[in-house]
Amino acid sequence: MLSTSEFKIGSAIKYNNEQWMITGYQFVNPGKGAAFVRTKLKNLKSGKVLEVTFKSGEKVEEVDLMYRTLQYLYKDANAYYFMDQDYNQHFLTNEIIGERSKFFKENMEVKGIVIEDNLSDIVLPMKLDFKVIEAPPGVKGDTATGGSKPIVIETGATINAPLFIKEGDVIRINTETEEYVERVNQ
Repeated sequence: MLSTSEFKIGSAIKYNNEQWMITGYQFVNPGKGAAFVRTKLKNLKSGKVLEVTFKSGEKVEEVDLMYRTLQYLYKDANAYYFMDQDYNQHFLTNEIIGERSKFFKENMEVKGIVIEDNLSDIVLPMKLDFKVIEAPPGVKGDTATGGSKPIVIETGATINAPLFIKEGDVIRINTETEEYVERVNQ
């Protein structure tokens, strides 16, 4: 059993007979009344996100998670396919992967979240490097605010980057915030 005081991002719990991962939480102690914990939960099977409030000190059943290193292989119309180190293939549906797919590169390594021998989700590395394939020239006089411009990276995703970034550069991107971090020297 896991007490609300032990909640942390990435913990998995059983709620309403389903398995959920805690993706955010906040302890609230109002001036009047009992303290509580407001959580954001992501369903490990469907990907659905819920906001749930627990009383402070309440206990919930913890779910055992296993992490497995996987290699991204390919995508078809319905799913994304991965291979583990024992050469077993696993897949996740488009709905579960969602917007994260814009950072997928062939053969990249991800962490797979495994529950009861079934792959339920993946975790991308926090920062990844990508080659810039399209970058419009920066406009002179636009630098007073430390401006940015939309660029296209090798996976086809568009992100904002500083004006000095040009086609052919390799940049590092934070996959959680989807923001430019730095230019990488090759």
